[in-house]
Amino acid sequence: MTERTISPSDEAAILAEALPYIKRFHGRTIVVKFGGNAMVDEHLKQCFARDVVLLKLVGMNVVVVHGGGPQIENLLARVGKKGEFIQGMRVTDAETMEIVEMVLGGQVNKDVVNLVNQAGGKAVGLTGKDASFIRAKKLMLPNKDQPGDLIDVGQVGDITQIDPSLIGHLEAGGFIPVIAPIGVGKGGETYNINADVVAGKIAEILKADKLVLLTNTPGVLDKDGKLITDVTPKQIDEMLADGTLFGGMLPKISSALDAARNGVKSVHIIDGRVEHALLLEILTKRGVGTMIKSH
Repeated sequence: MTERTISPSDEAAILAEALPYIKRFHGRTIVVKFGGNAMVDEHLKQCFARDVVLLKLVGMNVVVVHGGGPQIENLLARVGKKGEFIQGMRVTDAETMEIVEMVLGGQVNKDVVNLVNQAGGKAVGLTGKDASFIRAKKLMLPNKDQPGDLIDVGQVGDITQIDPSLIGHLEAGGFIPVIAPIGVGKGGETYNINADVVAGKIAEILKADKLVLLTNTPGVLDKDGKLITDVTPKQIDEMLADGTLFGGMLPKISSALDAARNGVKSVHIIDGRVEHALLLEILTKRGVGTMIKSH
């Protein structure tokens, strides 16, 4: 890949453009869900880590929540299991839960922590089991075909409570929390929780200014596949009702909506396949996705 040459005056203009955004979000909290291609492409992973460190260095409190779908699928395939999804949620039996915890809490979490530290940050890896900060109960999904009926998807968790004090202590020490979406039940049971849902709830609890969800799509698309750059919760409701949004987008959209309705000022669903997507979305006027305003 050839390096693009940018003239000194262009470089200065780019830096100057970032200044009002740096001022506006200094000291504010930004929760980022790291997932999709950005998690498996080495170059994109490094771009992401550098973006997180830069945002931290200019005074923003960045909290990272990561998924790990492709990595979980790889390990499931190696033990001869096939992943199954209902309404965008992974069906999680006891054996799958062991693998999910191994991959998310071990391999992926430490990989993301290492990436951020290599880029010059001070990242600390957590799961919801640490200090029991993500409490959960068993999630039962409503059956769309038989109203009133519920679907059991195994050890999938529904968040009951998040204690933000651990994240607060880490932020006060200049650390970047990197969170695996695993919760703990009353009796110490382990629950797999959708990473978009965890990111949304953490953003609400921390009263974050922004929730940014990295995806493998350009953002929210209309019926013709065109990107919608700004959208209101009401328009999202209409798109859910008419089936424009479906599958893996469902947990993302419902988390985004909940966050927007519960105090998070703006939610961004952005294309994680774009280099430095995070910086482009937060520090420039050239966004790379869809922004859902809180009203």
